[in-house]
Amino acid sequence: MAAQAPEQFLEVEIKLAVDEGTGMPDLTQLPGVEEIASMREHNLSAVYYDTKDLRLTRSKITLRRRTGGADDGWHLKLPKEGGRNEVRMPLDDPSAVPEELLAQVRSIVRTEELTPVAQVDNRRVEITLAGEEGAVAEFCDDHVTAWSLLPGGERTSWREWELELAEALAGTDEGNTLINQGTSFLISAGARKSSSPSKLATALGDSVKTAPLPPHMRAELEEDSPAAAVVDSLRKQRDAIVAWEPRVRADEFDSVHQLRVATREMRSLLETFEGILEGEQLTALEDELKHAAGVLGVARDAEVVEERFLELLDSDASGLVDDAARAHIAGDMRRDYNEAHAEIVAMLDSERFMELLDAIDGLLAQPPVAKQEASEKAPAESKEVLYDHLKRGYKKLKKRHDKVDEHYHDTDLPLHEREDYVHDVRKAAKKLRYSANAAADAGLKARRLAKACKSLQSKLGDFQDAVTSRDRIQRLAEEARERGEDTFAYGMLYQRELDRGEQALSGYDKAVREVRKAFKKIKP
Repeated sequence: MAAQAPEQFLEVEIKLAVDEGTGMPDLTQLPGVEEIASMREHNLSAVYYDTKDLRLTRSKITLRRRTGGADDGWHLKLPKEGGRNEVRMPLDDPSAVPEELLAQVRSIVRTEELTPVAQVDNRRVEITLAGEEGAVAEFCDDHVTAWSLLPGGERTSWREWELELAEALAGTDEGNTLINQGTSFLISAGARKSSSPSKLATALGDSVKTAPLPPHMRAELEEDSPAAAVVDSLRKQRDAIVAWEPRVRADEFDSVHQLRVATREMRSLLETFEGILEGEQLTALEDELKHAAGVLGVARDAEVVEERFLELLDSDASGLVDDAARAHIAGDMRRDYNEAHAEIVAMLDSERFMELLDAIDGLLAQPPVAKQEASEKAPAESKEVLYDHLKRGYKKLKKRHDKVDEHYHDTDLPLHEREDYVHDVRKAAKKLRYSANAAADAGLKARRLAKACKSLQSKLGDFQDAVTSRDRIQRLAEEARERGEDTFAYGMLYQRELDRGEQALSGYDKAVREVRKAFKKIKP
């Protein structure tokens, strides 16, 4: 028998604190609510699981085993734009977290044991609110008793109200209106905004202070040192990698791109600031980050090309794209993307990827600070060190731009060779942007440089997307020719992408000048 797939829901809700003596308001006064469809009372009991260093809690993720009510089972709640993604599995084995849920948090938990950290019991009055076309929300009046199972944990009791949108309204404008107006309505009825983001956070209370910190949070460096600035920037990318990993598994929009950006930015920081941090582990880590970004890049390229293909088809007014070409143009990249996404999930499940994450955390826990940087420096000297690294990055960008100036319009050279010079500028701009952000976080006035680099990178990114799309169109045309199909439509679309690439470069020189101006404004 095939394993049951987990159920997934977008959870959009508000939680409000309320005193024991506060009366229930007339919920039919809420916008879009016509009647009380049902009212039930449940006795719920949930045990929350986490690692000894609270990796899930610190990542705003909850994992619980709940009994009672209509949705008893294993529940995993992950952060998501506009709410939280709730993943559920049945309570087949109450002693073991389902593997399907563990996979969602593998990048955070890794090999650490999950154990109970809190128990939350809840006497709930559950009220289903309905509009003209059915259920719109669920209102819950909760009387909660909780115990922290951490050292020093205590028993806590409180009352709260929850208003959760029905699945059909979650993530919609109508749902947002109900949540916003519902918040004001319930506060006017005697509730107040809670000081705690969740029942688990309230249950744990101050006992979280007894839990050890995860490795990546333990580093202690001189606050104003260059190494501290670099490590802080690396930690941001580490957190981004871990946060985007489950969203990539769920194939959320733009998640592959964001995870790839985080891996590439971390690698770029390690390369750019070599000399502030040093050691063989940096080279090994850079290689592993490059491998991960490469796997992600296959799917990302397929995703970008698919978007461009669909845009080309939607905007085509010629009527010259035949049905066979249209079917391949619209469908082949989706197949390529699905295959590439499966490869990504296999990578995320691999021991190699877990070792990469452990290596990142190990570096953050004990940063390999270069000996000359380990000595105490005044803040002004620290800024000079960061400026020197920025200067090297800027010189590399300028050198690559000079090659574009010299070779791009030389039609004696192959087209792809000339385009590669442009792509090299984009990569240099991206590295300089990441470095400028890190330097700005350390107090160097480099925000303008980061912004200018981002603008240049974006412009050249549009150019590179056109190149990638054009190459794929050429391969599709070759495949169509082998099938004996008409290839005229492919040639027409190829030319359109060639034109779009040139249009993307129309402001290139100006963007480079803005980078030059921004760099000159920086003073250590």
